[in-house]
Amino acid sequence: MTETEKPKRPQQVYTLLVQVGRKPGDGLPKGATGAGILCYATGVDEEEAVRETVALLRAADLAPLDVTGYGTLEDRLAEGHEVPEEERKLMARALAENAVIVAEMTPFLEDEG
Repeated sequence: MTETEKPKRPQQVYTLLVQVGRKPGDGLPKGATGAGILCYATGVDEEEAVRETVALLRAADLAPLDVTGYGTLEDRLAEGHEVPEEERKLMARALAENAVIVAEMTPFLEDEG
């Protein structure tokens, strides 16, 4: 390895919760003010995972407003989170495919008052 080469850092999977707003053509249901999207994204660090996720959601005509990172599986377990097998499988798939996996999308609906 030469001095200019950096050691390759391993990809990890991060759990991200992205809030999106409305945008024409976003595919959200009528009456929704936005949505919360749970994603598992790979990156050498959480910042890279966030950048990749935001880019993917923008390419899908969504309008990301805010991203909350919950760390890697190890981070979540250390904080006492229960991580069901289904989530672990999605995380493993994200790592194997070096991808962003959208696990769940919850529209925020206006109150009909």
